[in-house]
Amino acid sequence: MKIDYKNPQIPPGIKTVKVPLVQATETSLKGFGQLVSKEEYQHFPIEIVRWPASGWRKIDEGTGDEAGTVSGDFEFYWEGDFFKGKNHAVGSEYLFGWSKLPEMADAASTEKPKEVLLWHANYHPDGGQLFFPLDGKPFITALALPGDGARPEDFVAFRVTGGMGLYIHPNVWHEAIVPLEKKAVFYDEQGAIHARVSIHFPNEFGVLLRVPFE
Repeated sequence: MKIDYKNPQIPPGIKTVKVPLVQATETSLKGFGQLVSKEEYQHFPIEIVRWPASGWRKIDEGTGDEAGTVSGDFEFYWEGDFFKGKNHAVGSEYLFGWSKLPEMADAASTEKPKEVLLWHANYHPDGGQLFFPLDGKPFITALALPGDGARPEDFVAFRVTGGMGLYIHPNVWHEAIVPLEKKAVFYDEQGAIHARVSIHFPNEFGVLLRVPFE
């Protein structure tokens, strides 16, 4: 599926599904990932998933998981009502969502966002992904447990306390890391293959995910 991440086409008047917001703890994140401290984020072990065999013969031991990781800054920022990002680790740019319905969004708005409406989520089958806020500020992200049958109501928004980062396991559905400031830069490390499996919420379910900030 070819997706235009910078200009998604969203029909006007689309419905939204509110995502529950919970505090990120080692218990609440079980199955999704784990919290990462400032002392460990630059050498945190990133899970790399071995390349799958295409037939009955097995992949040779010690092969198929050698691509390693890539790392770099990941910027998340608001332009008025538009929430965007740039992932320098893989050279990609995104329009993640809006603070109001897309047809009402204004790039010149000075209103402080109270929520974000997301149109997309993805997972990486080749490896995990780590985010650490370089400004040490709290942030929010929406996750869903592995499975290609994931639906909008399966997502949970986690609020990560200041000074901590987040590691997301392979195959866990995720989307933008949402800072509670106008802009934030995160250290990002992920599998170098960067395979991506996507959900387009408007196309598949006729909705946007609505992630509240409090």
